[in-house]
Amino acid sequence: MHPLDVVKTRFQVQRNVTDPQSYRTVRGSFQMIFRTEGLFGFYKGIIPPILAETPKRAVKFSTFELYKKFLGYMSLSPGLTFLIAGLGSGLTEAVVVNPFEVVKVGLQVNRKLFKEQPSTFAYARQIIKKEGLGFQGLNKGLTATLGRHGIFNMVYFGFYHNVKNIIPSSKDPTLEFLRKFGIGFVSGTMGSVFNIPFDVAKSRIQGPQPVPGEIKYRSCFKTMEMIYREEGILALYKGLVPKVMRLGPGGGVMLLVYEYTYAWLQENW
Repeated sequence: MHPLDVVKTRFQVQRNVTDPQSYRTVRGSFQMIFRTEGLFGFYKGIIPPILAETPKRAVKFSTFELYKKFLGYMSLSPGLTFLIAGLGSGLTEAVVVNPFEVVKVGLQVNRKLFKEQPSTFAYARQIIKKEGLGFQGLNKGLTATLGRHGIFNMVYFGFYHNVKNIIPSSKDPTLEFLRKFGIGFVSGTMGSVFNIPFDVAKSRIQGPQPVPGEIKYRSCFKTMEMIYREEGILALYKGLVPKVMRLGPGGGVMLLVYEYTYAWLQENW
């Protein structure tokens, strides 16, 4: 799924669509990246997600279960419990992944040939040396990342668990598999639609600034306001198509693994 993430980030950081090198469609973006950067261009920034994905998913699901259990002691409806537990898990997850996201975005937007750009670890050292570990360096864009992950997980878990309890389960294993995958697919799609303005702001803050040496995009909400004022409301939804293509199916697969693994652990442990 990483090539779709590269295309999504490229869409989000571009401001001038009149540039002949701008990206207009998903297909055209794939063709341009392949033509100018080669096959490895689709895998720029792949190392940070590989390093972060296991702890990220572990935090996502374990904290969701933890917050859900804690909220069970309060007099909340099940629907609201799922939403708040999802929000909490997303905020916790964001703190873990943000430094990896800063490195990933910086590598993804680099249009040089793969062999000409710095390695992941060299680029991370470069950020730390120049900008430090704080909110202007390896942790810049944290507020936008909190918004992105918090809203996604809130919608993702909230919709999935609420709808799953409404749609009756099936005794047929295949139909039950499709039921869970379908609900997970819609959950991932809806989460992407709701959180993408934060994702665009995050890419602008963590990516290259319009004028080298001048920081235009600093804070999350000010960045969103600036994008809306200068480029229109649709600019806050740049990269939505490749994002949905990645996180729709990805959302279904994730929750299938979660459901079946959780059931197996309950039976065998």
